Amino acid sequence: MKPEKIYYFDNNATTRVAPEVVEAMLPFLTECWGNPSSAYEFGHRVAKPLEQARIQVAGLINADPREIIFTSCGTESDNAALQSAFRLFPGKRHLVTTAVEHSAVLNYSKFLQDNGCEVTVLPVEPDGSLDLHQLERAIRPDTALVSVMWANNETGVVFPIEEISAICRSRDVLFHTDAVQAAGKIVLDVRETGVDLLSLSGHKLYAPKGIGVLYARRGARFQPYLIGGHQERGRRAGTENVAGCIAFGRAAELAVERFEEETARIRELRDRLENGILTGIPGTTRNGARDARLPNTTNLGFEGVEAEAVLMMLDRIGVCVSSGSACATGSLEPSHVLTAMGVRPAQARGAVRFSLGGYNTREEVDFVLEELPPIIRHLRGSLPSGGEPVLVRDSGTVGGV
Repeated sequence: MKPEKIYYFDNNATTRVAPEVVEAMLPFLTECWGNPSSAYEFGHRVAKPLEQARIQVAGLINADPREIIFTSCGTESDNAALQSAFRLFPGKRHLVTTAVEHSAVLNYSKFLQDNGCEVTVLPVEPDGSLDLHQLERAIRPDTALVSVMWANNETGVVFPIEEISAICRSRDVLFHTDAVQAAGKIVLDVRETGVDLLSLSGHKLYAPKGIGVLYARRGARFQPYLIGGHQERGRRAGTENVAGCIAFGRAAELAVERFEEETARIRELRDRLENGILTGIPGTTRNGARDARLPNTTNLGFEGVEAEAVLMMLDRIGVCVSSGSACATGSLEPSHVLTAMGVRPAQARGAVRFSLGGYNTREEVDFVLEELPPIIRHLRGSLPSGGEPVLVRDSGTVGGV
């Protein structure tokens, strides 16, 4: 039976498009549909709002609008950053990254390895944090780039980007950060942190899917990922997704306007949900640091159950959560993030991520706090005599991943 209401707690996977964002982009799908590169006035009607969107996105991260390159998604932005560094410095064949990066970085790292480069993958501590001494020691004379995410998508753990950037500057190495999950949730200031390259994605920020941004610091050399026309000041060929760019700009503007109030409200809801689960369900643990993390994210491990079974039963009542990154859905392996943190495979397979957003309410949190304990008790009651978790399966779909 289809649930009457959807309780969406998977905002790190994607977000609802804000009504204000839909309103801003619609004219560029219906009325102002010209090509912004055209020389005539109808094209100029599109080019000017496109540049305004660039200003709005720049304001989100305290950048110069000329440093904003519109892309198709966060993955393209990550790939473009990594490829640029290795094309710029063909004599440098070494990358430093971490074991908990998004697949857009980790899989590109494997691609680099397959093509003769060396990659140092830094481990993380049990709470998901990074040892900066290890990072500093990992940088070599032939290091082309250091790539460390600003905040982890599964645990919400935030890395000390300003300190990492300072280390890279002292060693004259380019620094890239995947800030896809951090945008709109914590303060991002590229001037203060001094990062060289930074990736963003619109659909994590109440804009539609299919639009991303790569920030490239002025003065830092950059090689285009897509070669063709002169769009994006020659740094990313291809006619711009104008409606998407406008949407991203409006979403960025809203994020700045609502930051203080929304961040405090969402953190309060997250803490209510997390504390309620930890105190109300025995054998439950939090994965990742308590304080140095995003205000909307909690990753909780349920002893003796499989996350897939939890997701399935929550989906039946309209609750959308995930067992990790949406980009890894379908994988039977435990989360690479939790594995890197030293979480045992059996425990990692029982981990569920709740990520809240601007449209969640206290009533929705209380609904989960009421419905989740009997679900966990039911699943634990299904344990065979040996005590190993049993995976409850049926023909239903697992939602929210």
